[in-house]
Amino acid sequence: MIYAGILAGGKGTRMGVQDLPKQFLDLGNRPILIHTIEKFLLVNEIEEVVVGVHPDWVTYAEDLINKYLDGSKDRIRIVPGGADRNMTIEQIIRAIESVHSLTEDDVIITHDSVRPFISFRSIQENITKIETSDAVDTVVEATDTIVQSMDKEIISQIPERQYLYQGQTPQTFRMKSFLSLYEELTNSEREQLTDACKIFVLKGKKVSLAQGDYSNIKITTVVDLKIARSMIEDN
Repeated sequence: MIYAGILAGGKGTRMGVQDLPKQFLDLGNRPILIHTIEKFLLVNEIEEVVVGVHPDWVTYAEDLINKYLDGSKDRIRIVPGGADRNMTIEQIIRAIESVHSLTEDDVIITHDSVRPFISFRSIQENITKIETSDAVDTVVEATDTIVQSMDKEIISQIPERQYLYQGQTPQTFRMKSFLSLYEELTNSEREQLTDACKIFVLKGKKVSLAQGDYSNIKITTVVDLKIARSMIEDN
């Protein structure tokens, strides 16, 4: 089966709003999180949408589901997230495993809760490509020159842009494979990883690219939120 895992465990400190995590801020007439969940509810192949939320905000998130998505709440579950991104993914998978016996083929499509403009096409491409890959990462071609500096003072390298991509989400993989590879990591390796697909890359697995969209922005700062609100108004 195919599940969606929405990563909503952050507290949004970079947004500068101390009393409300960014995924709960309004975008148009609904919270950002609700926009994001709705995109995955449109995909018939997805059995359930499981949302990993900071433990302090689980009840709040459940109230939002009851308010905005009451007719679809049988396909939505809110679970406490972990201390970081990959731990939240693990918590989501464990929650699924507690209800359904996982098979080797069961897939999870993980997505940032603050990327509400994800396209149906990108989700479908993730579903298609995971059939022949160990993992799928959604990306767009890099449009700016990328400069690398090892000491944050002097340029160490300027890689060729034609080979560079900017990572987005969704990221898709088989749940049992993720758990197995994640458990093999040392604590220091886990601390260095900010990206689930990097686990698969480090372990020599085949990670395919799915085509993202430049509109699939991540709402992290106040400027991002202003851009997202202008995008909503234009639609």
